[in-house]
Amino acid sequence: MAEPPTGAQAHGRRANRRSYHDGVKVNGYVDDPYHRIRRAVAARMVADGVTGRLPVLELGCGPRGMLDPADLPAPLVLADLAETALRDARRAAGPDALPVCLDATRGLPFRAGSFAGLLTGELIEHVYDPVALLRECHRVLAPGGLLVLTTPNLATVQDRVSFLLGRAPRQVDPLHPYLWLHIRPFTPSLLRRVLRRAGFVPLAIRSNQVGWRLPGGRWVTSRLLAHLAPGLGGSLICAARRAAEPPSPTVAGQPNSA
Repeated sequence: MAEPPTGAQAHGRRANRRSYHDGVKVNGYVDDPYHRIRRAVAARMVADGVTGRLPVLELGCGPRGMLDPADLPAPLVLADLAETALRDARRAAGPDALPVCLDATRGLPFRAGSFAGLLTGELIEHVYDPVALLRECHRVLAPGGLLVLTTPNLATVQDRVSFLLGRAPRQVDPLHPYLWLHIRPFTPSLLRRVLRRAGFVPLAIRSNQVGWRLPGGRWVTSRLLAHLAPGLGGSLICAARRAAEPPSPTVAGQPNSA
């Protein structure tokens, strides 16, 4: 049964739209080293892993997509819920990128097997049913297609220590100015489990940096530690392949929302 428009799903969708509709928030942080590294690692995983001539989809591209059409062997499709942000992303990517305005929580308006690759950054933590979202990603990818996604890590090194001391990780703080919109936090092991449930074969998990916030607010970070122990890093950057067979309908998720 569909949830009424006044329910939690609709409330979450409106909250995300209000926060990200014009791209100002995203533009405010994408040049920060934390996000610049995350975006670069994800984009490189797509460019190195996509094969064939089918298009590549960047889902939830915001005002500044991660992918450069020149790095891809096939056309780029940019998709986002926010029309203003999508327009900016299309302008930045150039005339070879095709923009599509959509709501990823209502199903993707593409035929099965339409894409050779799919990149989605910092989206899955915003949806109520991540398995349903990933099953849609599975559907629109061709067999063997590549999925790359990024999401904040619930179990960073500092959050692990904080939890042992009785303090909640940042990703579950309902009072945080923007993390309150993150309703589905992930650890590396949970992300792998969810991907397998949706019909994907996880390939690799990487991270951008391992960081520690000092009392004065300054961050001490390490790229080397992120390479050696990505499960301790700030962002999880995961690549997975679409399995040849679709996931069993007995494990289908319910309709999801953001």
